[in-house]
Amino acid sequence: MNNLKIIGISVETTNQNGKAIEDLGKLWGRFYAENVIEKIPNKINEEVYAVYTDYENDYRGKYTTIIGMAVSSLDKIPDGLVGRAFKAQNFKKFIAKGEMPNAVGKTWKEIWDKDAELNRSYIYDYEVYGSRSQNGANAEVDIYIGIIN
Repeated sequence: MNNLKIIGISVETTNQNGKAIEDLGKLWGRFYAENVIEKIPNKINEEVYAVYTDYENDYRGKYTTIIGMAVSSLDKIPDGLVGRAFKAQNFKKFIAKGEMPNAVGKTWKEIWDKDAELNRSYIYDYEVYGSRSQNGANAEVDIYIGIIN
């Protein structure tokens, strides 16, 4: 993948003690309640991204999640939103299938179970919520895990 530029809202969280489930649930709620999609300039498509970055160490430490959209430019970042650019890296793709958000959570558990063998970069990972993510029990979300080749 090419460089990714994203504008959205963010939170720092951790997977310990169910904190990420609570924090990310609130962040998704804010994303839609505050109509963040309409505030983002220079969108390149209609897909929503969840980017995981600023890892303290591995999946057990703190990290930042940004929910937003891919953009062509970070020249105009509206007040209250964050903008970040990420360099291209190699990814391994996973597809979460089924009812959301449970299917995404289940897929992440599988990823964590394989953490050692995946040789993750821990620079950034991301999920893409396109039209397939709205299909109820047949929904699909693409998850890209940064890896070191």
